Amino acid sequence: MARTYPFGETVRLDLHPMYARLQDEEPMSRIRLPFGGRDGQPAEAWLATRHADVRQVLGDHRFSMARAMDPATPRVEPLPLRPGPLLTMDPPEHTRIRRLVAKEFTMRRVEKLRPHTEKHVAQFLDEMAAHGQPADLVQHLSLPLPITMICELLGVPYAERHRFRTFSDVLTATTAHTPAEINHAWGELEGYLGELIAQRRADPTDDLLGALVLARDEGDRLTEDELVRVGLNLLIAGHETTASQIGNFSYTLLSQRELYEQLVEDPALVPTAVEELLRIIPLRSVGSFPRVAKADIEVGGVLVREGEAVLINVGQANRDPRVFEQPQLRDLAREHNPHLAFGHGVHHCLGALLARMELQLVLAALVSRFPGLRLAVPATEIPWKPGLLARQPLSLPVAW
Repeated sequence: MARTYPFGETVRLDLHPMYARLQDEEPMSRIRLPFGGRDGQPAEAWLATRHADVRQVLGDHRFSMARAMDPATPRVEPLPLRPGPLLTMDPPEHTRIRRLVAKEFTMRRVEKLRPHTEKHVAQFLDEMAAHGQPADLVQHLSLPLPITMICELLGVPYAERHRFRTFSDVLTATTAHTPAEINHAWGELEGYLGELIAQRRADPTDDLLGALVLARDEGDRLTEDELVRVGLNLLIAGHETTASQIGNFSYTLLSQRELYEQLVEDPALVPTAVEELLRIIPLRSVGSFPRVAKADIEVGGVLVREGEAVLINVGQANRDPRVFEQPQLRDLAREHNPHLAFGHGVHHCLGALLARMELQLVLAALVSRFPGLRLAVPATEIPWKPGLLARQPLSLPVAW
């Protein structure tokens, strides 16, 4: 019998206990979702919670993201996935577009950005110190840093950040916004990307968006719709998740302050601490975007039939005791850490190296500059943004 999904309201960074129960007893389970379904039938899908099963679904090309755009596909989002590059494409179309932008996110290019990013982190922390305490870490650091970096990478004027930031949360809503509001946000953002593209045609630039326009106009490797949507994809995804995780990391470390003190005493732990926080923090408030089986596929001893949808829960997979020793323990020195926070397979997060670099620099700078950093209010009083795909604090008042 299918269980109603989501299982309950999202509470801070907690995982609903049903996930752990299913991982132990029913790792491939049937769920009934709030949206989708055909001809009056309930919108049912499979939910995978074990690490091996989640990894299989992510890595098997027979699970299609493109087919999940069908409005009947069971899902948690009020609107079906929209046509566009990367997220809703399967190979070979996905491969063609990913190759165009992947060169901007290589280890070499990201490392070249490190000193520049470090300078921005220091600047934002200088401004926070000048503001005085208490200060909101969200407004002073977790939002402006990733926005600055993606603006510079794409060539979007930072002064125009309100043009996309206003609608960013709307696009990632589950219950916070209506379908009409989500459609309006898409229209506004596509219009803004169209303006930026027109500017580059009139006055070419050597930023990433300029390179994509060149690939469209001279290389004929993108359609006009793909050009707009890949730009929009990069702009939103390039800052939204990192902004969320800077806030989530800071909340986790400061609400269990012995963890923060551990980094103050041994800042060499920062790289492994970033990986552990990526593992233990369930970024998504609900399961993944659905994937639809293109054939009958066995996953975790269960036969998923062609046309059936599968959702995964990465947060629970990252706590699988079959893979992680003492998975509930927040071990900042954990060495074996094959977490799936950035996904796996062809849809592995394109900006994973950039995100890691930003998160490492943020933690290193915080523990160095503000060894006495603490929450300015009790952890239970931190407000959280409701009804969005990504968990993130609305504000994070801190003192030092």
